[in-house]
Formats: sequence, C-alpha cells, structure tokens
Amino acid sequence: MKLYYSPGACSLAVHIALIEAKEAFQLERVDLESKMTESGADYLSINPKGYVPALVLDTGEMLTENLAILDWIATRHPSLGLDSALGRTRLLETLAFTSTEVHKSFKPFFTGANDEEKSKASHAVSQRLQFLSQRTRGPFLFGERPSVADCYLFVMLLWAMKFGIAFPDALLTLAGSMVGLLAVQKAMEREGLRVPFAEASPQKWMGVV
Repeated sequence: MKLYYSPGACSLAVHIALIEAKEAFQLERVDLESKMTESGADYLSINPKGYVPALVLDTGEMLTENLAILDWIATRHPSLGLDSALGRTRLLETLAFTSTEVHKSFKPFFTGANDEEKSKASHAVSQRLQFLSQRTRGPFLFGERPSVADCYLFVMLLWAMKFGIAFPDALLTLAGSMVGLLAVQKAMEREGLRVPFAEASPQKWMGVV
C-alpha cells in the first residue's frame, strides 16, 4: 500500500490509523500547491481530486476521502471500530460529522479569509467540538480504546490548537490520550511535526502543526 499525504493535513488521520493497525505501507509526500509528489509525479494523474489522503491498495485500487479510508481500516481491524449492533453505524455517524461539520468549518483558515470570516469559523468549530465533547465516553470518544474516529478528531484538535480555537476539557483529555499512543508519535515524527509530550498541558501545544 502507499499513502499519499501532506504534512499536518487531514491525511495524518489515516497515517495514524494505519500505524495503529500495524499495516505495512509506503508514504509519498504531496505538495498541495504544485500538485507534485516527492518522486516528481503529477499528483493529479494519480488522484484527480488533487487533495489528500489517497491510499493505493496492493491490488492497485485507490481509496480517497478520510471517511471512506478510515472505515476501510476499521473494517479490516475491528479493534479500531466499535463492538455493538450499531457499532459501524455509530462510527460512520461520527466520522461523517467530523468530516462535514468540523473539518469543513476550518476552510476559512486555509483560504485567506478575512478576520471576520475566521472569527465566525472559529465559533462554528468550537460549537461542533463542544457537541462531540458532550458525547465522549472516556479517554477516547467511545471509551477506553481509540477508534479511527479518534484519529480524525485528533487532527482537528491539532488544527484548533494551531488557530487558537478553544475546546472543552474532555477533548483536551482525548488529545492527551492520543499523544500517548506510539502510532501518533511515529506518524507525527515521520511527517516532520513536533510531537507534544503526553504529560504536557494541551494548552501549551499551540503551533504544533
């Protein structure tokens, strides 16, 4: 397998999940502005969508979109999913909310928006994170072990820290739990990101990505 990624982008969620699942895979960095990969390939010829992540399977088939790839990983590795009759549905529900409501709300921070637009976006992100915090059931979203949904949410929390967006204590605890995972530390190191220490206060992680 090969994961096409950009450092600190949402593809970090898939990177973490693949390591946590102990999957064997290669990495290829993508410059999202030039649309060129580190090997000199035209990324648009690989993934016409032009953004990351893209995961090329050993069969040659390609998966795109965090929601779909993370669901695929959880299906292959049930320990990263949920155990219940509605487990997969609840997981998809959370992944969809993270993708369409939380992730989408960060757009003004990446598109040169003005201060007023960024302020509105900050409020929207904060509200959506508050919603998730009220449904967190332990050190991770669904209890005592991480799921692929935690991998995605963790990247959103890193972005929130980067842009100075406050979020509830329950999610600060979740962020700390994620940082304690070897998979998170390895993925961030491989992408050249500063790894916050698990014992450090999450409030001090500003500018981590």
